[in-house]
Amino acid sequence: MNPVLTWQQGWRYGLMGLPLAFVALPLYVLLPNHYAREFGVSLATLGAVLVAVRLFDTLIDPLLGRWADNLHQRSGAADRAPATVLRWAALAALLLCSGFGLLFFPPVALQADTTQVLLWLGATLLLTTVAFSALTILHQAWGARLGGDALYRSRVVAWREGLGLMGVIVASIAPVALGLPATVTLLVIASVGGWLAWRSGPAPQSPPVPQVQNPHPKPLAAKTTEGASALWLPWKRSQFRQLISVFMVNGIASAIPATLLLFFVQDRLQAPASTEPLFLGSYFVCAALSIPLWLKVVPRLGLARTWGLGMLLSVAVFVFAAGLGAGDVTEFVIVCALSGVALGTDLALPAALLAGVIQHHGDQQQREGAYFGWWAFATKLNLALAAGVALPVLGLLGYTPGATDPDALQTLTFAYCLLPCALKTLAAVLLYFLIIRKTP
Repeated sequence: MNPVLTWQQGWRYGLMGLPLAFVALPLYVLLPNHYAREFGVSLATLGAVLVAVRLFDTLIDPLLGRWADNLHQRSGAADRAPATVLRWAALAALLLCSGFGLLFFPPVALQADTTQVLLWLGATLLLTTVAFSALTILHQAWGARLGGDALYRSRVVAWREGLGLMGVIVASIAPVALGLPATVTLLVIASVGGWLAWRSGPAPQSPPVPQVQNPHPKPLAAKTTEGASALWLPWKRSQFRQLISVFMVNGIASAIPATLLLFFVQDRLQAPASTEPLFLGSYFVCAALSIPLWLKVVPRLGLARTWGLGMLLSVAVFVFAAGLGAGDVTEFVIVCALSGVALGTDLALPAALLAGVIQHHGDQQQREGAYFGWWAFATKLNLALAAGVALPVLGLLGYTPGATDPDALQTLTFAYCLLPCALKTLAAVLLYFLIIRKTP
């Protein structure tokens, strides 16, 4: 009999998604624009620093996934494993809040020296993103360990991502309405609340460990090999390789416009700063509202086909956005709303598909951390490529923040609208041939 996820269990598990998403928006959308405009860092230099830090952070995500699995295995009894995970999650949340606060407030003594500003950016961003990764992997692996059928898994992810969208909505408004110091305070409050709710929510039931005496314990070399094998285990699973291929192409398509959003709004649309919360708010509010609707489609079409439908909607919306120009504020609100609806599938369905892959290969209650470590690796690699390629290329092609030259603005439009359309189309094709055609 499949388990039933009550709404009380759903929000208690999912609430930690709120501060995690709250952090993600400033890191990947506001931060490049903030350092470019406030501290005069060139786009090429900024892109190089961001991609270097994110690539380093990306490389340790699989190790963090293996570490997350070890927390369960080393804790012994099943009833002690959740407490161990929660203690480490509390430490990760503390480091996350500290790094985030330091990141946006370089000491005044450093701000006159671009080199020192960049060093500060690199160090504090690395602290923030590593803590973010650890907390995210622990939380996602916990959700996957709850088990259930496809609909149950999608609801677990939907609570996490839906409450995460609430965090994004607050994060899109707070810096403008309240200022960055208040934004940091809100993050601290949300992190404490998320951890307390997580602690009182549903816990995974680990299978009992047979108490068998082993007269021939494995030597240290064998244990080391086993650890390395467990780290790479997901890549030996064909369904994982297929799913993560689609996920990465689709993720790059989403990461590019996220990185370039404020540049497009400020320079192509020439919209006042006061409209930015409207654009971001409509995008994420519609994404949050769309998740329950997409979940109603899942029983009819399945997880993969529903995700593909969201991809096609996103392509249609961004093709329309390519025709927008100065003053088209109302039209862009519509673009943000509809692309937010499409985003709902990206948030709720891929991780549910991944949980199904883990179950299919018999790795549940054993290797969730390894899978989600590589999942986080792919997510950050997408963001790193978007920042590390899109920003420098835009600079080389003649676009700089504040540009009014038609050719420069056309380049910005191509990068923001049409390149993501091409990548989304490719992701939809891969989804069809690698997953949908093989799904009964």
